[in-house]
Amino acid sequence: MSYVIEGKTGSWEIVVGLEVHAQVVSKSKLFSGASTTFGAEPNSQVSLVDAAFPGMLPVINKECVAQAVRTGLGLNARINLESRFDRKNYFYADLPQGYQISQFAHPIVGEGTIEIELSNGETRKIGITRLHMEQDAGKLIHDQDPTKSMVDLNRAGVALMEIVSEPDIREPEEAGAYLRKLRQILRYLGTCDGNMEEGSMRADVNVSVRKAGEPFRTRCEIKNVNSIRFVMQAIEVEAARQVEIWENGGEVDQETRLFDAARGETRTMRSKEDAHDYRYFPDPDLLPLVIEQEWVDALKAALPELPDAKRARFQSEYGIPFYDAGVLVAEQAVADFYETVAKGRDGKLAVSWVTGDLFAALNRTGKTIETSPVSAEALGQMLDLIADGTINGKIAKEVFEDMVETGEGPEAIVEKKGLRQVTDTGVIDAAIESVMTKHADKVAEYRSGKDKLFGFFVGQVMKETKGKANPALVNGALKSRLDA
Repeated sequence: MSYVIEGKTGSWEIVVGLEVHAQVVSKSKLFSGASTTFGAEPNSQVSLVDAAFPGMLPVINKECVAQAVRTGLGLNARINLESRFDRKNYFYADLPQGYQISQFAHPIVGEGTIEIELSNGETRKIGITRLHMEQDAGKLIHDQDPTKSMVDLNRAGVALMEIVSEPDIREPEEAGAYLRKLRQILRYLGTCDGNMEEGSMRADVNVSVRKAGEPFRTRCEIKNVNSIRFVMQAIEVEAARQVEIWENGGEVDQETRLFDAARGETRTMRSKEDAHDYRYFPDPDLLPLVIEQEWVDALKAALPELPDAKRARFQSEYGIPFYDAGVLVAEQAVADFYETVAKGRDGKLAVSWVTGDLFAALNRTGKTIETSPVSAEALGQMLDLIADGTINGKIAKEVFEDMVETGEGPEAIVEKKGLRQVTDTGVIDAAIESVMTKHADKVAEYRSGKDKLFGFFVGQVMKETKGKANPALVNGALKSRLDA
């Protein structure tokens, strides 16, 4: 066990399973034509179906089904050609129907796997139990009136994918890596934007503890955690709470809890319901959902290249290390930017500029890769100027900073500022002669055996030529003159 909690009675292992609710990217809701745009005026995107008016019948949104299938394929999971919608009955103020349409027993996606990478370089496979579709509820707003809560039904009926993991997670870091990888896959697929701040991806965290080799003990569910950092913190504090209870002779109650990030604690929300408490039964208004294998195959053929495959290709095609490839594919926009820069060029040089100078410039200017002041095409053109000897690496730094500041292309900057690299051997020889004359004492020291002074002479020649001399030519000519 790599992560354990040391208690009075010995070591405890944590067991975690995650239920991630991912809002489906679609223009309209799961069973109605109402818009799903985020941030609209409260209750401005509510159809008669969403508001549960009598006699209103749900009609399934084919694109939401396609998005669920795409996600299942991206998770290496089994696609069930026949699935079913059930009614999950419970009363809540933001659930107009008094039930949620969900897929409890017969989900559209079955078992799958996600491979995660940990900070020490190890990889682990986390099992997926299922992915099922369901409607989201509305939203209660508590800060608009001192005595009343307001209901906004804009979110009611929006399509969700609930992605349920196996209880395979054994430490907070693994939970964080799992959520980051899942969000990355969803974004690549375009099936969920993964924006946890807006609530389009949130996690219910199931936590229990046990001694090594024991069967699972009672779990508690921490509801609606909306950041990866909070998920990791919630696991730590809830596991510690449970260990303390068990070690003091108590019993952990199966319940739903809330995580208070400000206090760093979990609190009881309600006793945990079992499936029979929801009185599930097949929705009488919806036929079983039957899809064709040919349709699934067509969706699979049209999937984008996913992160793991892209990482492997970047390594082989551009000759870059595993770590660098992982940094590039973390966000699809960054991977696309890099590939535009690297295509037909030195892949290692491209990755050093993208992850080094470009990332630093974006951080400094508060920009994203999508709003970068230097386009991928422009950065690629600058690498071409380095490759053909027009500028050297030192001058390239100056050119790049100008590109960030002005938005101008590299060739225009080089011409305007007269930054072309000096490759005229006559000019370089003259600079070397000048430096050796000024530093005759250092020349004598070098020739007496102080080879380390060679770097000093290179620096002086570059200074003499204002950094424009071709370093390779300087090195060759300098070595020849000093050793003469």
